[in-house]
Amino acid sequence: MIQAISMNQVQPLKTITAAPVEQATPAELTKTFSQFLNNAIEGVSAQEQNVHKLNDKFLIGEVDVSQVMIAGERAQLSLQLTSQIRNKVVEAYQEIMRMQV
Repeated sequence: MIQAISMNQVQPLKTITAAPVEQATPAELTKTFSQFLNNAIEGVSAQEQNVHKLNDKFLIGEVDVSQVMIAGERAQLSLQLTSQIRNKVVEAYQEIMRMQV
């Protein structure tokens, strides 16, 4: 059964004020971006190492084949994503270099 909603049940939204954003220098932005990329690449490497460990455990019978396959697919997708991001970054760099000043 559908119940009617009265207007006195609705509470007004409270506004949230944002803290002032500090301006970062280009060097700081480059450093944080490079840290982000480094963390992403380390994550892909860790997934690949996990696949190798699971492979070894599968060979001695400690792990099910489905776990190995799932870990392998995750690592493959991460690597494909990383390679596509690299391609887009290179493409953006080349586009910037083609710009006439």
